[in-house]
Amino acid sequence: MQSPVSPALVRQTERWFVRRGAPTMIEGYGFVTHVLPRMLPALAFVALASLVWLVPFRTAGSGLWALLGGVIVVTVIVWATTSAFVQRSLRFSRAGTIAILAGYAAMPVAVPLLQLVVDGTVTPPASQVVGLLGFVIFFAAVFVATLLATTYGLGALLRRAVRRTFSDLRNSLHLVGRALPPLLFVTLFLFFTGELWQAMNRLSWWRVALVVALFAVVTVLAAATRLREEIGRVEQDLSPRRLAAACQGTPLAEVPIEDLTSGTPLRAVPLGGREIRNLLLMLAVRQLVQAAVVGVALFAFFLVLGLLVVTPETAEQWIGAEPAPSVLLPMVPVALLRIGTLFAGFGTMYFAVTSMTSADHRRQFFAPIIDRIERILAVRAVYLAVRHAIRPCTKQDEPAGDVEDSVEHVPRRSSAE
Repeated sequence: MQSPVSPALVRQTERWFVRRGAPTMIEGYGFVTHVLPRMLPALAFVALASLVWLVPFRTAGSGLWALLGGVIVVTVIVWATTSAFVQRSLRFSRAGTIAILAGYAAMPVAVPLLQLVVDGTVTPPASQVVGLLGFVIFFAAVFVATLLATTYGLGALLRRAVRRTFSDLRNSLHLVGRALPPLLFVTLFLFFTGELWQAMNRLSWWRVALVVALFAVVTVLAAATRLREEIGRVEQDLSPRRLAAACQGTPLAEVPIEDLTSGTPLRAVPLGGREIRNLLLMLAVRQLVQAAVVGVALFAFFLVLGLLVVTPETAEQWIGAEPAPSVLLPMVPVALLRIGTLFAGFGTMYFAVTSMTSADHRRQFFAPIIDRIERILAVRAVYLAVRHAIRPCTKQDEPAGDVEDSVEHVPRRSSAE
């Protein structure tokens, strides 16, 4: 009979960390062994998609869409193939790593040269603003963004946050019901001011976007400060009973916790800077997704309120001229859409901050996220103990692939997700 403690169990647990958006909890987590293999599908996708620039736009004629369709099909096939490869072949040799990085580094030179050969001209990504340097900037920006997102599991965090928001509709309605009344008390009277309608009717969309971006910056700064304090207060209860409860529904569920711990609590392993940043990102993504739900609800409320209450004559009187119609919805004044967007951005910032500072909001919306952090840290403690028990060779470890597990519901110490 196979022992429940084995290198295969370690690899399955590492995949579990990746799926939860906490890949930095893996011991020996590194660029070559763990990050680059999971970056490969995205890098291959970008490299193949850049071949769209090689399509002979001037000479393709009616076959242009067929060529574009062919490029898209090939790109999707390469994406699926590389994703399957990464899930099964979990380690690159040094030569393979150099080949992948060199191939991607050559793209800013290869793409414009091939485009020049095929189409007789070169079209930089940023037109003529930066010229051929635009290829270098584009591919470098994609690489850095993919590196950061893969290192900290941003894709998995976003997928799980959005999936839980839509799957738990009752909780989302409860969230909106609790958060919307205070926001309406703050913003409702501003909605009926003529000066605001005048300003929004004259303000361009890019200026509105800058105002919303300013709200986002304030939200991120406030959240980063508050969440760092929360990470410092996270309780690491590593008693055998707590560890057994945390490991239920994970690959470590069959591990004999009592034998592993000798009946005493495990020693908490200090978190490094990368692990702390990963947990901060986990908290921030969940908070921002929740806040975005409130922002969308606030936008929808003011849109409906404006259509019901503010007649075209009233809007014209407030603005001092005929209100400009929106392009996509001619029946809706563009000022109304901009006001809704402004209030949605403000509401997102307001809720994200108050949900971490208000005791009532914190208990309702923030405590469950802390519970998940504590569970991940408990599973990490058992994972590290298992690794040390079987004494695996770090150089032979296989980085975790992104494979979905079959167990979604896991018991928690306090409130449910």
